[in-house]
Amino acid sequence: MIAASLFAETALLPTGWAREVRFDVAADGALAAVTANADAGDLPRAAGPVLPGMPNLHSHAFQRAMAGLAERAGAGADSFWTWREVMYGFVARLTPDHAQAVAAQLYVEMLKSGYTSVGEFHYLHHGPDGTPYEDVAEMAKRVVAAAGHSGIGITLLPVLYGYGGFGGAPAGAGQRRFLNDPERLLRIAQAVRGEQAGNPRVAVGIAPHSLRAVTPETLRDGVAGITAQAADAPIHIHVAEQTGEVEACEAWCGQRPVAWLLDQGLVDDRWCLIHATHMTGAETDALAASGAVAGLCPTTEANLGDGVFPIERFLARQGRFGIGSDSHISVSPVEDLRWLEYGQRLLRRRRNLIAEPAGGRSVGGRLYRDALAGGAQALGRPLGALAPGQRADLVVLDGSRAALFGKTGDYILDAYLFAGNEPLVRDVMVGGQWVVREGRHRDEEAILADYKTTLEALMA
Repeated sequence: MIAASLFAETALLPTGWAREVRFDVAADGALAAVTANADAGDLPRAAGPVLPGMPNLHSHAFQRAMAGLAERAGAGADSFWTWREVMYGFVARLTPDHAQAVAAQLYVEMLKSGYTSVGEFHYLHHGPDGTPYEDVAEMAKRVVAAAGHSGIGITLLPVLYGYGGFGGAPAGAGQRRFLNDPERLLRIAQAVRGEQAGNPRVAVGIAPHSLRAVTPETLRDGVAGITAQAADAPIHIHVAEQTGEVEACEAWCGQRPVAWLLDQGLVDDRWCLIHATHMTGAETDALAASGAVAGLCPTTEANLGDGVFPIERFLARQGRFGIGSDSHISVSPVEDLRWLEYGQRLLRRRRNLIAEPAGGRSVGGRLYRDALAGGAQALGRPLGALAPGQRADLVVLDGSRAALFGKTGDYILDAYLFAGNEPLVRDVMVGGQWVVREGRHRDEEAILADYKTTLEALMA
């Protein structure tokens, strides 16, 4: 049964750009048919080029509310580690209502920017003193509820966080809301999975926070447990984000973080290694060969002073990547993809480094297509392509904007990513439902009102 149809003058399909495309959406929100060179008839018409919606593979939703609060220099040298202390102070005040309101507002912003799905790396589990809520999955369910309200698709990744440093070092007071052993963490995952059974907008995986926050035993137990729940469940982990982390890992086990993790025999194409910024050439090659996705967050990595991922070598070895907005200092696939390329330009003092390997050699085309494919793989849902059986997640660019005048094919993507900061997303469909029309979200005013009330309470 066809629930909705749409006609586009041009659209980005798996086979390339196509003209006069008809999209037919099934009742379950999947694309039933995609037909090029179709007759428009009296179908509704897209107001510009149609793209697959971009997956956002790495999000800490609550951090959107503290964006801009950590940009003041301290008495000493500021770093990721000083930023983390600011975050711990902020997170101590968040209630479940606060967390849901912040996540809903963030997801509205994601949708308006062209993200249609999110991987929520969720580690805010318990009350301020670390005591679990009566429902141990309370906070996880609030995040999923926020996604449902906004209309964005979500892969929930409850975080396994048990320790404060390599080798099982005790956690600090600022981390007590995050802590779980594998058994309790898996109960959270199962509770959400059971509640959302049959919902095609929701998937559930697991996220060992980092090698600092697990032991080899709890890492293996967590992976085995989520695999027993679902053999294809996504697994995400922070790794090698900071040079200090690399040094501490070497002191603990004699190996660098990515090398140690890959040597455990656990990593495959279900995995997403977030950041993986500091790797040797051999580690870079091994990560590419593993089939795992590198989860890159260029605006957050720049904001925190992390470093620059070795993307040229990684792609030369057929590595897979996706993008995420992480701390949400920026919520824009355009900005993160642009800075993935610009970071390389600044390092190499050359241009157009992340280009298609053949054909038109488009940088925008390579970035957008690769991020679609890697993001879809990392989120474990049928995303990232406008094809039958995939979710009907469509982004319509505003064809009336000057930046798109005269652009065809991959020049559309080049202009979208590199022709300035004017918002070009006009309409957004997720699972066959319009959630953004003419630049406005369907429930924007109510969600923003809740967010303002929450911020007033948190900043009081």
